[in-house]
Amino acid sequence: MTNGNIQPESLSGQTSQNLGMVVSGSLTEGMEVRLDASTSIEDIKVGTFVNIQGQKMRFFGVVTEVALNAMDQTMSASPPDVSNPFIAKVISGTAAYGTITVEPMLTIGGKDNIAGVDGPQPAKTVPPHFSTVGTATDDDIRIVFGEEDENHFYIGNPLDMETRLCLNIEELVKRSNGVFGKSGTGKTFLTRLLLLGILQNGTASNLVFDMHGEYGWKGTSESDNREVKGLKQLFPSKVAVFSLDEESSRRRGLSPDYVVRIGYEEIDPEDVQMLRDTLNLSEVAADTAYALQRKFGNRKWLKSFLDMPTGSEVGELAVELNVNEGALSTLHRRLVRFERFQFMDDSAGHDSVNQILNYIERGMHVVLEFGRYGSDLAAYILVANLLTRRIYDRYQTLTEKAMGDQSERPRPLVITVEEAHKFLSPAIADQTIFGTIAREMRKYNVTLLVVDQRPSGIDDEVMSQIGTKLTCLLDNDRDIDAVLTGVSGSRKLRSVLARLESKQQALVFGHSVPMPVVVKTRDYGSADSYREFGFRDEAELKAQVEQDIADLFGPEDG
Repeated sequence: MTNGNIQPESLSGQTSQNLGMVVSGSLTEGMEVRLDASTSIEDIKVGTFVNIQGQKMRFFGVVTEVALNAMDQTMSASPPDVSNPFIAKVISGTAAYGTITVEPMLTIGGKDNIAGVDGPQPAKTVPPHFSTVGTATDDDIRIVFGEEDENHFYIGNPLDMETRLCLNIEELVKRSNGVFGKSGTGKTFLTRLLLLGILQNGTASNLVFDMHGEYGWKGTSESDNREVKGLKQLFPSKVAVFSLDEESSRRRGLSPDYVVRIGYEEIDPEDVQMLRDTLNLSEVAADTAYALQRKFGNRKWLKSFLDMPTGSEVGELAVELNVNEGALSTLHRRLVRFERFQFMDDSAGHDSVNQILNYIERGMHVVLEFGRYGSDLAAYILVANLLTRRIYDRYQTLTEKAMGDQSERPRPLVITVEEAHKFLSPAIADQTIFGTIAREMRKYNVTLLVVDQRPSGIDDEVMSQIGTKLTCLLDNDRDIDAVLTGVSGSRKLRSVLARLESKQQALVFGHSVPMPVVVKTRDYGSADSYREFGFRDEAELKAQVEQDIADLFGPEDG
């Protein structure tokens, strides 16, 4: 047991500062902890980690509520005179005191703080009355979340702690994941970190549909809009930048590894279905694309339709196809905008899918920058859907061929898509390739990383299949409900989520962490942060080479 206000030392020698003792509670509602008189309630925040030393085991939990209480409930109606400092000091912590509610999440071993053979386990009981509650130590965090290694990636720090908190990247890539938050809260920042973690782990490749040019060669800091290095600058030998807009790349002084072109013959009616909301098409108008495909053939239907002048010819075609003339005319007017996309042309034999797959099979990561087309949602949805559908078809074929030999399975792939609700809305999620990937949970070695500021626009079934959610501040009740749908303890997590700071904080929960956790995300954009990722600029590389030469051919003795 403990004496005074200091608990036993952890394995690293760090002590746990005593906060108070358990006075009541339950496993479902959490433990009520009465704070010691020496503990300032203002020092404790919702989301803070604590440990509870029971008689037989040690519990690890999180603060979910902070409150004021009093022995005599009439004190709130008739407060005592505390103008005398001595009286105020006597009353504070005795007659009036602070309490916190702690959710016991895990058991992490016995009194010696050593976890069992199987590591931390979900808490299935509660500590007894008067168990001592203290601040979590660095060792507690390492026992629960693991230490940095090839499978654990440092994502940030727990609230008010300097300990490095890690995600299990191997678990992360086994299922689709999501990054959510209102605009300006750090979604892009978090997404970059996750992509780096996957890259450094090496168990999967990334395919990033980079809508606004934030992940390839360079990006923008969300705090002060300064330039930061993208994945290509940090890992030039592991990242390939594809471009949909070569002119934009050249203007920025960049030479893309491959320029993507899309042929009209590659577009199917399913691609038009994805664009219903964006192009403001009725269901009837979108469905006429199938009739056009039957009329002109799989490869020629779109170009033949677009080359047709509006007016009487469209009317005659509507009669021939037995479709609504107004719907067909509307479809023609909407699809004509494709002719403004300079990445589309009439020639056949485009090799974009094969090029992407070739890089992925070599263990590399591909970022597709959209350039000027990033501001055109129709172009983004069209290209992302078309390429993903074809890549997934190839993965399905390769995986089925490798069923007798697991070593022949294609390299796991994580596809990152922004504005995810446009691909995964309830109206179309069950029809789209993105909905299929999310529901199949890596069946064919492909998963999603969805990034969105409107999670309420994503189908509930898809949200329930997302393995790990990293959620920045959300202030819309529907969005908060969507993120927490089907999550155990959602009421308490809702309280934690509502109190996140507007930048550089996120609530992380799901398969890659053993319990929900609020993190202050690690630094990205400084020279020190780049060095932590293994990046060395030219001056540092030159100095390292000179040092290696000196070490190898140093002056001889004597």
